[in-house]
Amino acid sequence: MSTAVRSGRACQVRTACCRGRSRLPKNVTPKGSTVHNLAGSDPRALNQPLFAAKVRRNERVNSKRMRTPIAFFIFNRPDTTARVFAEIARARPPLLLVVADGPRTGIPDDVEKCAATRAIIERVDWDCRVLKNYAEGNLGCKRRVVSGMDWVFEHEEEAIILEDDCLPHPSFFPFCDELLERYRVDEEVMAICGDNYLFGRKKVRESYFFHRVIGGWGWATWRRAWRQYDEQLKQWPTLRETSWLKEIVGDWRAIEYWREIFDRIYAGAEIDTWDYQWLFTVWARQGLAATAGVNLITNIGWGVDATHTFNRDSVLADIPTREITFPLRHPPVASVDRRADQVILENIYLPEISNLSGRLRRRMSGLFNRATR
Repeated sequence: MSTAVRSGRACQVRTACCRGRSRLPKNVTPKGSTVHNLAGSDPRALNQPLFAAKVRRNERVNSKRMRTPIAFFIFNRPDTTARVFAEIARARPPLLLVVADGPRTGIPDDVEKCAATRAIIERVDWDCRVLKNYAEGNLGCKRRVVSGMDWVFEHEEEAIILEDDCLPHPSFFPFCDELLERYRVDEEVMAICGDNYLFGRKKVRESYFFHRVIGGWGWATWRRAWRQYDEQLKQWPTLRETSWLKEIVGDWRAIEYWREIFDRIYAGAEIDTWDYQWLFTVWARQGLAATAGVNLITNIGWGVDATHTFNRDSVLADIPTREITFPLRHPPVASVDRRADQVILENIYLPEISNLSGRLRRRMSGLFNRATR
């Protein structure tokens, strides 16, 4: 989900779909982008050693072959990209869809850094079809993510989504694989999330829980959910005058916080983010996310070279991961765990949104925007 983090502050967050074979439309490339298909490429180009590590088959967490495509969003950070790529290589997906933003005007280092980041993708050395959607120029966070997600789901019915600073535990992949299949036709479930912000304050009896105050640092979804994406927040004027937000978040501070955000987006404010709109989409449809009972994602993008996640002391920085055990223990029904949502609000949001007229109102950040710009 997707919510966002900027300057080390949280503000935050994406389904079941049609069965059938994937289709490849004739032209789904956003303006200013190019698409490359490595299927049938010279095998010598795919046999180069990995940037970070050579991965042996017996190092994989599960013996079952991965079936879900991975959508990998990259920009200009070859160091973090290499670490995330090494985990993707360990999982050995059958299809890798790579979405890259282009260099920013007036920042000479971007050209070299973007090229070095894209070069990592050429080190695929397992049986994998690779599709690329590379922007020639910089589209920015909102346009690049939205156009990239649209492109991914023009090709595929479902996908696991990773950004170049979201380092997954190896068990994240089979977790998503299993739940994408299990909830494929359950339209209430709109996302599978690997980032857990309970911080041990609430015990989860099953392997995962359902809730609404969801994250987006390593997640998965279906085409049928992403198709609902409401960039203009068309339903906001109607929902604003109801108890809708109160029913979702409860706390008056959170209500005022998201009301302010949704008001600004609906009014057309220039906010370079896509995640608030995704959060609104999920909430407007009373959607749920299935989030792992242990944290499966560490954000490794914090630091001075980040655009949004500067503060290394943030509660969200470098959260350790744990392995989720199999076989998974499934909740008997898909229902909202309101206590989990309250704990997440208390851990992540309420400390930061108690003063809406202060710095958070100026930052307008969200939990899905991260250090990729």
